[in-house]
Amino acid sequence: MSTILIKNATIINENSRTISDVLIRGKKIEKIDRNISTDESHDTIEAEGLFLIPGLIDDQVHFREPGLTHKAEIFTESMAAVAGGVTTYMEMPNTIPNATTIHELEKKYDIAKRKSFANYSFYLGATNNNMHELNKLDKKKICGLKIFMGSSTGNMLVDNEKALNEIFKNSEVIITTHCEDEITVQENLRKAVERYGENIPIEEHPRIRSREACYKSSSRAIELAKEHGSRLHVLHISTKEEIELFENIPLSEKKITSEACLHHLWFTDKDYQDLESLIKWNPAVKSSEDRDAIIDAVKNNFIDVIATDHAPHTIEEKSNNYLNAPSGGPLIQFSLPLLLEMSLKGKIKIEEIVQKTSHNLAELFQIKDRGYIKEGYFADLVLFDLNSKTDVSRESIYSKCGWSPLKNETFNSRVIHTFVSGNHILKDGKLNGDPDSMRLEFDRD
Repeated sequence: MSTILIKNATIINENSRTISDVLIRGKKIEKIDRNISTDESHDTIEAEGLFLIPGLIDDQVHFREPGLTHKAEIFTESMAAVAGGVTTYMEMPNTIPNATTIHELEKKYDIAKRKSFANYSFYLGATNNNMHELNKLDKKKICGLKIFMGSSTGNMLVDNEKALNEIFKNSEVIITTHCEDEITVQENLRKAVERYGENIPIEEHPRIRSREACYKSSSRAIELAKEHGSRLHVLHISTKEEIELFENIPLSEKKITSEACLHHLWFTDKDYQDLESLIKWNPAVKSSEDRDAIIDAVKNNFIDVIATDHAPHTIEEKSNNYLNAPSGGPLIQFSLPLLLEMSLKGKIKIEEIVQKTSHNLAELFQIKDRGYIKEGYFADLVLFDLNSKTDVSRESIYSKCGWSPLKNETFNSRVIHTFVSGNHILKDGKLNGDPDSMRLEFDRD
């Protein structure tokens, strides 16, 4: 059983900063103390001047395996994750075939067991007619259920009212939703085609995937959750109007929560001019006013979680015209540097980053023994340096697609070490070793 001693790190955990040592034995944190003595059996890391935080937990990624591995695969994208400080991810069901049965879901777990550098869980996808599969779920072994209440990548739109009511009434796991009203989107798209033909400007995207479409669908999901007493988590909030649907009460008192994604915290509609379809996401990147409102909602606990919605496509696919360029893009490798850059600009505190990327995820999804730096917890840890830099370049990208919408950015921080369940997988900024991660377990009655 390996032992690793981290010395003199500045630990940011549970809204406090302390300088301490951390002893990792095997997969878990054995001891946290100011002066842990070293011996020959310890692999010792001198961390003076470095910050130690719990590894990021990303509750929304698309790693494209199986069926879409020309874009990405679990091996490459989990590699990118640990390079970006993400030690745990929850992956979406719109692969091919769709993970809408327990049988297909377990196939994905088998792949991750062999190939994933980061800890993992997978959502089961809801459809208009798979309630019998939802009833088979083991709520201690799956992160949650995903409903597309608006079409996105894949063909998993749930638009039957009876099916929606059955799902919200009977689900024993958290329901996560992609909320865009399909009728509104399609009507907006029809008008855009009528006006522009096949040459729709990318700047029309936030008008086609409009704020009205988002608000209408999010409102409906929340109505269903309140009616049936469901546990609901609304993904990728993109408008200022949606924020008023949520409360800034303690997380422990919430049954309805929400998520912000990096692209909605970083980009605005002004960036379409330069980046075009590279920043085409569903829901769309919208105005600077929306971005600022989302940042404020994260800080003031209306929004509970920060994630990536990492969703790679090839650069050839993204280079198509508006109607044929798919939505989504790769972001996970630069998760922590991007958020730390926001912190350095005074937009969010590092303590808030830890809360929204680790602690809250552990509480919201009831993840067993992760998300905090505590004795007896799994050693999912990240050491970073605020006096070093991260350059986003073609040569530095681990994602299989080989590009980033953050191209040519330089962030004023760097992930130095990443530990996944005690495995020292990123060492001095370089990948170190083979995949050796774990399937998440959940503390649910």
